[in-house]
Amino acid sequence: MPMVEVAGKSFEVDEEGYLTNLNDWNQDIAVYLAQEEKVEMTENHWDVVNFLREYYDEYQIAPAVRVLTKAVAKKLGPEKGNNKYLYELFPYGPAKQACKIAGLPKPTGCI
Repeated sequence: MPMVEVAGKSFEVDEEGYLTNLNDWNQDIAVYLAQEEKVEMTENHWDVVNFLREYYDEYQIAPAVRVLTKAVAKKLGPEKGNNKYLYELFPYGPAKQACKIAGLPKPTGCI
């Protein structure tokens, strides 16, 4: 498996750059993964990333974009729980990119 080095520590990632160990995640690795995805993290990005981590803790699954949109709308409000908003934050796919940055597995159904 490939390795990445962040803040003097090595982390194992899969061939697509997703962390292989959920417990390795921290803010430094999130920022690194975001840079790799060409995403500049703002408070709005962190809201979605932290939401995803909570969602994963509760359901043990990374949500596909449809489920993510509905769940974000319920928790963070309809102005944030819509495709337009989420794609502005994560242009290459809100579920796929946000889950990678959150240190979660690739959502089921993402190519």
